[in-house]
Amino acid sequence: MTYCIAASINEGLILASDSRTNAGIDNVSTHGKMHAFATNPDRKIILLCAGNLATTQAVLEQLHRDKIKNAPTNLNTVECLSEAAAYLGHVSLEKQKQHLNPEGQSAFNPSASFILAGQIGSEPHGAYMIYAEGNSITSSAKTPFLQIGESKYGKPILDRFLKLNTPIVEAARCCLVSMDSTIRSNASVGPPVELLIYRKDSFSLYEYYCFDDGNDYLLQLRRSWETKLCEAIASLPNLNIESVKPMQIAL
Repeated sequence: MTYCIAASINEGLILASDSRTNAGIDNVSTHGKMHAFATNPDRKIILLCAGNLATTQAVLEQLHRDKIKNAPTNLNTVECLSEAAAYLGHVSLEKQKQHLNPEGQSAFNPSASFILAGQIGSEPHGAYMIYAEGNSITSSAKTPFLQIGESKYGKPILDRFLKLNTPIVEAARCCLVSMDSTIRSNASVGPPVELLIYRKDSFSLYEYYCFDDGNDYLLQLRRSWETKLCEAIASLPNLNIESVKPMQIAL
């Protein structure tokens, strides 16, 4: 399984992904899910991938090939992120169809989902989630983040704390706690954890981190978060004994 996050806030973008691939309990390995593309200087585009590994690799290869061969539509010719998302959705659908038999049935699940994030020219930075069906959505003011893969364990902290005006470094820590919570609850998600901070209008990807299993900072973050959670639970208001009511018991 996989877990990837893209947060689009006022100061820029935070992207985080795990690196575990799972084709059964006896076939667990690591493979990066975050991919940056060498593009024209007026743009920076990053892709997060989840789903069938063969499909995601085929999609990445096609995107690179189209760019190198100067295809009419490629990552250097799209004029905005929404156009890039539509292009990616089309490529993904084509690669998935290659695994289907004439009746439209497949011996395995070739579906894949993506998050495309970055900035093109004078357009604002942003992020789009591309579904397996090829359509896409973007983040919003009320929900300034997107998730793909095993999203349920890491979503509560993002819902509670991540806002458009959250400082970018604080938002990065929030995304790392979301990732660590998922790793703690789901064995199919695991390190190395990749983290990228993109500051708006910088067109620079220099704030990139890769945390291996046992990384000192990641361990410190985990311990600090667990300690603060325990302190918060302990400080919650006690139950009011005056609110006790007789329980209904079926005869």
